[in-house]
Order: sequence, then C-alpha cells, then structure tokens
Amino acid sequence: MQDSQIGGTRRLIIDHVGHRGDGVALTEAGSVFVPYALGGETVEVEPLAGRCDRLRLLHVEIASPDRIAPFCLHFGACGGCAVQHWQTENYRAWKRQIIIDTLAQARIDCTVNELIDAHGAGRRRITLHARRDEDGRLRVGFAAPNSHAIVPITACPILDPALLGALDAARELADVLKPANKPLDIQVTAAGNGLDVDIRGSGPLPAALIATLSRVAEAHRLARLTRHGELILMRVPPVIAIGTARVPLPPGSFLQATVAGEETLAALVASHCGKAKHIGDLFCGVGPFALRLATKARISAFDSDDTAVTALRKAAAATPGLKPVSAEPRDLFRRPLVAQELRDIDVVVFDPPRQGAEAQSKQLAASKLAVIVAVSCNVATFARDAKILIDGGYHLESVTPVDQFRYSPHVELVAKFSRRR
Repeated sequence: MQDSQIGGTRRLIIDHVGHRGDGVALTEAGSVFVPYALGGETVEVEPLAGRCDRLRLLHVEIASPDRIAPFCLHFGACGGCAVQHWQTENYRAWKRQIIIDTLAQARIDCTVNELIDAHGAGRRRITLHARRDEDGRLRVGFAAPNSHAIVPITACPILDPALLGALDAARELADVLKPANKPLDIQVTAAGNGLDVDIRGSGPLPAALIATLSRVAEAHRLARLTRHGELILMRVPPVIAIGTARVPLPPGSFLQATVAGEETLAALVASHCGKAKHIGDLFCGVGPFALRLATKARISAFDSDDTAVTALRKAAAATPGLKPVSAEPRDLFRRPLVAQELRDIDVVVFDPPRQGAEAQSKQLAASKLAVIVAVSCNVATFARDAKILIDGGYHLESVTPVDQFRYSPHVELVAKFSRRR
C-alpha cells in the first residue's frame, strides 16, 4: 500500500528523492515531501503545522540500502544539510540529475559531464544567527529546517579548519550585544590571514559597546570586525589569494563557498576560454576568474559592487606578470553591455547571482562573440538564460556540474556556448 493512515500518522512508501533533497511519495492527492527519507523506504510520518504537502519523518520502517549514518550531531535539527544520510555514489548521481532534469524541462539538449566534487577543506564562510530567549538563554547557531528557530551549534564538521574559533568568537560577540526579539546575524569569513567578521542587525552601537566589542575582537585575534561593513576594529587587512594575486577583501563581499570550488570553477572557465586574447568578465566580483585569466589575456571586468571592483583593481595593479585588467562598476541588470560594446572582446565569462542575467543574456545573444562561458549557482535561471542564447544562434556544447555545497541540494555549473556558423 502506498499510503495508509493510523490516527494522526501515515505510512508511506517513498518513490524518489526530489530536487530539494526531500523524499517524495506519490499519493492519490498528489506528491508529498518527507525530509530525510530516501527512495524505496517505507516511513511513518505526521503532518507539519500549516503544511499539507510536507510531512515530518517519525520512523523509517524499511530502510533503503543506500541509507548511512549521518556524521554530524546536529543533522536533522539544523537546516544546513539535507542529505548526510545518503550513500555517496547515489547522492552524486542525484545531484547531476538535478541539472539534467531541469535542462530537459526547458527542452535544452546538451552533454552534462560528471559531477566534480569541490568541497575541498570545507566551507570558508558562515552566517550564524543569535537570539536571547525569554528565559535569558543565548542561542547562537543556524536556523532549523523551514523555521526561524535557532539551533545552537557546538561544532560544524563541514567547515574549513581555517574557521576554527569562529563559533566561540560569535558567541562572545553575541553575548556582548545581547540580542532580544530581533535575530542578530554574524558573518564570519576565513581570509588568508585571519577571521573577518561582519555583524548585522545590531542597530547603532554606542561608544562603550564598540570598545567592548573591540576587546573581544582582540581577544579572539580577529583580522577585522565590522558592523554592516563599517569598521569597528582591524588588526590586519583581511586578504585572500586568487592565483598569484593577493586581494584585499571588502566586508561581506561575495566569495565562492569553498576554496576548492573557486579553483575548480576557475579551471573550467579557463579551459573554455582557450587562447582568447581579450576576455570580458561580467559579474566579476573581486576577480576569481579575472585575476587568473589575466596571466594570459587582457581583461575587461564589470560588476555592480563598487567595493569589489576596487579590490580587483588594486589587486591587479599590485600583481606582476598580468596582462592589462580594466575593472568598472556597472549594474548589468539595468545597464547590460550591448552588442556594440562587446565587439572587441573574444570571449565573455558571466557569473550572475541566483536570479540569473536575463537582460545581459539578450545582449549576448545579439552579439557576434565566438564563445560565451556561463557560471551559475541556479540551474533554473541558467536554463532560462541558456534558452535566450540558444534562440540567438548559440550552441550549448557542454555543462559541468560542480559540488561545493556538499550534503545540500545546491549545485554549481560551468557551461560553454559557441556561435553556430
């Protein structure tokens, strides 16, 4: 029986794992989703408040042979990981299949290469949430699944060892700030020379509190402490290495989740750019592609984040052996580069945020570029933008999935488009 009910609980047979990492059961009323269940399992579930399509897993009666023991004590309570309980080979196949299925739904036919594992040493940035309960207890950790509740975290095994000390520092900073009803966010980044911490949601800070926070930052040897990007204390300017360059890191600036992920994406991008002499890097950030590609090609880089562009410009100017790098602040959503501006560029690389780059894709489709390289963290918006390029005369040669968000449903990709003759 696919679906039986006893009291307030139900017994279901899970058909497969969906794109969000939940087990999917096919019932007469439609699909229902059971977090932490695997395909082929018989499970006992109960309703979740306010949801009719999402159920709480109570017990696995018949387990999948692919089920393994999760390695984190917080798995299931913390909302960060979705599939620690799944055997590696099938997990990897599922993650690649997410891309295959999404492209097929968009009627895009192309080669999808094998998934590349880019977890490396682990995540180099975390955002911790802090709140003090009514009983005065301070909670510092991550959000619970589909909830604003905070799960206190004592350790996180998927973090880069360079983040050692981040949890202790965050707890002490939160204890000083005494968050009440409104959650406090503490973003910690492992720079190459220490921890870079940005506090968000604290409200204005009086001088006495700033002095106390500075003492905490000194005690934990933080490289820098900022509040919404405004400097509180800096022992050393945080820097990261990108290729041969050392980049001064703006507070809160976007970074790929893992060092291995950035290096993997950059290597794929470089291989697709080939022997191009002039490369356009759109949505360039602090230069994870531009500064590496500049060893062999002239670079024209653009991004709406002025501080990131400034950091890229400074790093390029201070790094010997690079070809010319121009970096310009520009909102590519409102003012995309038009075809005429692209005429002197051989290859364009674009790596937009999750919403994709629809306006810029339309201009790229109207250009005469021989090759376009796309990097994406959202296969759905990638498929939309890819369709624009294909309809404009480009051929999608290949897509390579990259897994730097291990144990989650998130997957990156790098794709190569070539102009059809």
